[in-house]
Amino acid sequence: MTKLLETVNHFVWGIPALLLILFVGIWLTIRIGAPQVTLFPRALQDFLHQFTGKRAEDPNQVSGYQALCTALAATVGTGNIIGVAGAISIGGPGAVFWMWVCAFLGMATKYAEATLSVRYHVRSQRGEWSGGPMYMMELGLGKKWLAKVYCIFGVIAAFGVGNVTQIRAIIDSIDGAVKHLGITPFDHMNLVVAAILALLLGIMLMGGAVGIGKVAQRLVPFAAAAYILLCVAFLVIRIRVLPEVLYRIVAGAFTPQAVTGGMIGSFFQALRIGASRGVFTNEAGMGTAAIAHGGADVSHPARQGLMGIMEVFIDTIVICSMTALVILSSGISIDFGKDLGAYLTGQAFSTVYGGWVHIFLAAALCAFGIATVLGWGLYGARCAQYLFGDDFWEPFVLIQVVFVVLGGAMQTDCVWLLAETVNGLMAIPNLVTLICLTPELRRITDTFRFSQGGTAAQGGTYENIHQRKSLRTVPHAKIPSPGGQSGKAGKENLSSEHR
Repeated sequence: MTKLLETVNHFVWGIPALLLILFVGIWLTIRIGAPQVTLFPRALQDFLHQFTGKRAEDPNQVSGYQALCTALAATVGTGNIIGVAGAISIGGPGAVFWMWVCAFLGMATKYAEATLSVRYHVRSQRGEWSGGPMYMMELGLGKKWLAKVYCIFGVIAAFGVGNVTQIRAIIDSIDGAVKHLGITPFDHMNLVVAAILALLLGIMLMGGAVGIGKVAQRLVPFAAAAYILLCVAFLVIRIRVLPEVLYRIVAGAFTPQAVTGGMIGSFFQALRIGASRGVFTNEAGMGTAAIAHGGADVSHPARQGLMGIMEVFIDTIVICSMTALVILSSGISIDFGKDLGAYLTGQAFSTVYGGWVHIFLAAALCAFGIATVLGWGLYGARCAQYLFGDDFWEPFVLIQVVFVVLGGAMQTDCVWLLAETVNGLMAIPNLVTLICLTPELRRITDTFRFSQGGTAAQGGTYENIHQRKSLRTVPHAKIPSPGGQSGKAGKENLSSEHR
């Protein structure tokens, strides 16, 4: 079974799939005017404005900032600590360069996902906004069958990569910390920890999208800030070697054998590992984060797209880069060609902070892992609701809680391979949808660029934009307006320029 899953996984996540993800990033960058560059100042300004608390929020709705934190909860996970170390040990320092390239293109992809998700979001029976690739496929392309296929993959991935594997990583980190303290683990400790996590996560998930957003709004910034501060202090101490580290990253991207002692001799190895780990860590192209962004109550679809840009920037450009610079500036010997993961990260930090840092890293892995389960809990619940109706939220949470307990008892190799494979299968329909809806995305982006964000250029309002039929929408598709009422998409009150 494992061999079969490995074969399918290598096919799904092979070179063609990675090239498709990179192609869509390049395509969107060109077609909508490089939003990761031209709109980045505006995105940073909006983010800082909301981060400092200067925002008006409806307590019964998910704000744009809460949607960003929920999306970050799912993306800022164990991959930021373990995955980056694995990328360096397998692909060499040059893998970090290609991770940056992938993140730059991914910022455009994530902008597109978040913007279109809000463009096609609908009001649920609970009064919350619900969006994501499934609504883009149904209302934008008129392909409801494709939306159902995407949601089936989403539910499976939520139980696997968004639950069992994360719980296993949390428990393993706790085991390591306990052993480091010289404490002998008691019998069935893993199951006890898993049961406690199941109870806590069940309570938080039962709070719905709004409750998850409020938890993520507090947990993610705190955990990320603590980890970033630890990295910054480390890099200040090692500042003299940073120029050499940056040289190794750039040189290793094109001639990896020169900076790895010949252990990594292929340029394509550095490219493949860097690109794949970059995609895994920020999930640009998967469409999953669009589910979180689609729940935002914002004045304009593109305003949430700005938060998509910041999501990739924070996840990969900031946090993953910090981990990579710490490892490469630590001076430890790296056994290239082997996936050293958490061991390599822990050894790097301990060169400055000593052995106690393993306790902090365990706490960071726990915080990031819990946040990931919360974020993916929302993704899975939304996919399940699309398939079975709005009332399926509570049954899904109960099933999710059971899988949390199972995560403390089972080996996750097969589960990880299965979840990783369906995660890749989710990317294909999502990327095709983004390409097909590019004309609509470009129109929305143009109105946003020449406006203050709440009104469209030439006088059109956000409601006009939301009701307007996509250039690719089938005639019978109905797009609900922000007021919650459905109606056939029209062109009322729009200037001739946008008709």
